[in-house]
Amino acid sequence: MNAKETTRLQAYLRDLFQSDGIVLKRRPNVSDSVEVMLDDEFIGVVYRDEDEGEVSYQFQMAIIEEDLPEA
Repeated sequence: MNAKETTRLQAYLRDLFQSDGIVLKRRPNVSDSVEVMLDDEFIGVVYRDEDEGEVSYQFQMAIIEEDLPEA
């Protein structure tokens, strides 16, 4: 992803989740994805996909069961 895409995605995610703490960081030696940080903590990855000229983005976030509150 280029810098313009990263900036646009960051603005979109900040607006969507109503948090200025979201920062997208480009990954070294990887051009198809960026890391998603929330208040300096890694929370996931956004992947860029282009198929037949159409571009989409996939946000992937893993949640560890032990991090969930008790029921």
